[in-house]
Amino acid sequence: MRVEVASGGGSYFVGFGDSGHGVVMDSSKEEGGTDLGPRPIELFLMAAAGCTAFDVAQILSKSGAEFDEIRVIADAERAPDHPRIFVSVRFHYVIVGDVDPSLVERAISLSQRRYCSASAMIRRSGAEIYTSFELIGRK
Repeated sequence: MRVEVASGGGSYFVGFGDSGHGVVMDSSKEEGGTDLGPRPIELFLMAAAGCTAFDVAQILSKSGAEFDEIRVIADAERAPDHPRIFVSVRFHYVIVGDVDPSLVERAISLSQRRYCSASAMIRRSGAEIYTSFELIGRK
């Protein structure tokens, strides 16, 4: 895997991955940026939430579960001093559909313990990861 980050000519940067897709990163105006995009640390947390969301969706689908939507809300607590790493992360999964809760628990556990490389990197840094979920039935 390879990524490239290049200055956009100002305070912001544009990152590109092997896929060819790009994303703008910036800092706040208070920090000298132009606020054109998310902060790199926000992208890292989004990537972790996306990683586990993809896992859970695939595991549930392979289990025969039918759902309309999966959302993952991620909150992180960061260390007060630089490099301000994550000290804890909470992933809250919201599944819309009539899904057996035991299947959801299994999918989350497999994602967090076996498949999600982003969560593994967070955990290896020493941060605690907490998970919770809610099921919203179909209307």
